[in-house]
Amino acid sequence: MTTQTVAASTPGTAPALRRLYFVRFGFALVWAGLLFATASTLGPVSVTLLVLYPLFDVAAAVVDVRSTRGATTGLSVNIAVSVLAAAGLAVAVTSGIPAVLRVWGAWAVLSGLTQLVVGVSRRRLGGQWAMIVSGAISVVAGTSFVLQAGQADPSLVSLAGYATLGGVFFLVSALRLGRR
Repeated sequence: MTTQTVAASTPGTAPALRRLYFVRFGFALVWAGLLFATASTLGPVSVTLLVLYPLFDVAAAVVDVRSTRGATTGLSVNIAVSVLAAAGLAVAVTSGIPAVLRVWGAWAVLSGLTQLVVGVSRRRLGGQWAMIVSGAISVVAGTSFVLQAGQADPSLVSLAGYATLGGVFFLVSALRLGRR
């Protein structure tokens, strides 16, 4: 049994993850709504939102690590990738929407892969199929963001949809964890 599996099977992990997933769902919906409203340009609000999202992911991963009573490789990788994404986005916003989409896309691919790995390692908890599917979709979506960056008139609106869908997957996982 790996450290990740032991940590995931510790009593109290499922309720802690359930609470975290509900918070992530709420954050994603509010964030997506605000980004959708400001997505036409890279103004102060949209820039703040773009950098905030991966930083929130870092905070959520730290809470996740603490709730599972030990660091897992996947979550540690996700923390590092999300910190780099926040820094990359802070720089990319100065170059325009295509640069933002490229950085966001790379982050979505890498964090999606780590989410997939963590979800598979926690499948005994239940409710993780949504996290596995979400991780796979994140990889595909990240690739599409990179491709969108090359279009004539790229937009940030697709990032709001991405966050909304991710939030829904967190809600489904939270509800499924509550049934175990």
